[in-house]
Amino acid sequence: MQSSLFTAVLLPLALAVVMLGMGLSLVPEDFQRITRYPKAIAIGTLCQVLVLPLIGALLTQVIPMEPAIAVGLIVLAVCPGGPSSNLVTYLAKGDVALSVTLTAVSSIITVFTIPIFTNLALQHFLGQSAAIALPIGPTMLQIFLITLLPIAIGMTLRHRFPNTARRLEKHMSRLAAALLMLIIALLLVREGDKLPGFVAQVGAGVLFLNLLAMLVGFSAGKLFRLPLAQQICMAIEVGIQNGTLAIAITAGLLNNPDMAVPAALYSLLMYVTGFAVILYGRKAMLYASALK
Repeated sequence: MQSSLFTAVLLPLALAVVMLGMGLSLVPEDFQRITRYPKAIAIGTLCQVLVLPLIGALLTQVIPMEPAIAVGLIVLAVCPGGPSSNLVTYLAKGDVALSVTLTAVSSIITVFTIPIFTNLALQHFLGQSAAIALPIGPTMLQIFLITLLPIAIGMTLRHRFPNTARRLEKHMSRLAAALLMLIIALLLVREGDKLPGFVAQVGAGVLFLNLLAMLVGFSAGKLFRLPLAQQICMAIEVGIQNGTLAIAITAGLLNNPDMAVPAALYSLLMYVTGFAVILYGRKAMLYASALK
């Protein structure tokens, strides 16, 4: 795919809209939950920040794929959970408060880890022949401007004008969903004859990344004996990444839309696996309630 105006403008705009909508739903108390769920926060953050990149790196070694596609998969793996994870957690009867807190914490941490891991992936897969680079300082600033700043603005609006913020949140969510659908459609349609090859290359990698990440999150919650609602939340938060952010980084900041293919496919696939998790979570919570 050739980069264009929509990769440089529409992608960051869509992400900023998503983050602003998320900010409109947050209050300072959401961040205070860290003291309430220290073990769950620590486990979830560790899985997202360290275990997920390791899973992504392992998949690129096991499944044959082009270097640009491999870099795109790594970028996807190092992105935090997005607003979609909060929605899926809510529908699956998971711990929404924990989900929001994990999303907020991981979003802050990955501002620093995304440039580092992405540069490592670029160096490993593209080497000295790479014509692109991701300067850590400027990238941190760009990620801050399109993620944390909109969240801060949304939270400020929620604090100052709570009623207006609640009304805006619904509209922003719809707008963000529409922009994301448009972006994915454009990225997939523009591939043309290259799309089947990309699907063949990265389809398995994206699916395994999603499933393995969910399994790791759920298993970690069970291993450390977290409540069922938190186990469900962990599976979703670790398993569902911010595809919009991955697309914005690869097609926008890196100016290489080919690298955005894993994130575009993932953004479609995660709703299929997410629906399965929702069904499981609702049945599991119903069964657990019946046993009480």
